[in-house]
Amino acid sequence: MNYELKKVSRRQLYDECVALLNAAGKESADFDVLCIFQDMLGDKNPLFLPGKEIPPGTAERIRGLVKARSEGEPLQYLLGKWEFYGIELYVGEGVLIPRPDTETLVEHTLDICREKGIRSPVIADLCSGSGCIALALERELPGAEIYAVEMSPEALAYLRKNRELNNSRIHIIEGDILSPEVISTLPEADVIVSNPPYLTAQDMTELETEVLCEPSLALFGGSDGLDYYRAIAEKWRDKLREGGIIAFEFGLGQHGDVEEILRSCGFTDISFRKDGGGIIRTASAVKH
Repeated sequence: MNYELKKVSRRQLYDECVALLNAAGKESADFDVLCIFQDMLGDKNPLFLPGKEIPPGTAERIRGLVKARSEGEPLQYLLGKWEFYGIELYVGEGVLIPRPDTETLVEHTLDICREKGIRSPVIADLCSGSGCIALALERELPGAEIYAVEMSPEALAYLRKNRELNNSRIHIIEGDILSPEVISTLPEADVIVSNPPYLTAQDMTELETEVLCEPSLALFGGSDGLDYYRAIAEKWRDKLREGGIIAFEFGLGQHGDVEEILRSCGFTDISFRKDGGGIIRTASAVKH
């Protein structure tokens, strides 16, 4: 059938697209199609006028995006932009997709800064990726001096675009967070924050199709998923001021191991925070 010659209303095309995603087993079919409609039609309420006809070319582009989504392409990559903590970010192939879980890390870090009265901290965001954490912290702590460290060329491209998109002043450091040369580049910090790769070798064999689209460099954390936590806690400890804060995001069930790693490196006052799903998702600790 030549769809370009067939007139279609918003409601007709919406129902058609939702049916396609439902058939592909996508549990978020309605949400995904609504996001695509909002983006392609430039309308926050695209079904307010359900009988309005969609231009044939636009309808075909929407069908193409929905087909790609049905085949496992992440919605965020298809749209090219995604919101995190109220901030708009460019995302795409080669960079980890910002997730609501990571907003928990931002909130946890901000709460501790407020409790300690730290208004203008020096912050190192390790494994920065899209820059979502660094940019969110900068918005809430406008006096902060923030260094975003990333080694992936693909992710760095998005990090730079997102800095520009948000008129940000964060410092971007290109390099491996475990490199002594990179560590020596940064000044003494009040806060070190990181959402490092934390999937185990077993986890990597069980990924869903759309997660496989994301860079393995940002996902795989060694055989037990904890390689980066050990290395960061050990190698970056001397970069923290006395009384400084380290804060991590981690995966389901890893909180006990992360706590042990932090204690073994001399950190104290360890606290945890649950995400919106009730999973212990982040930890903070203090250098004494």
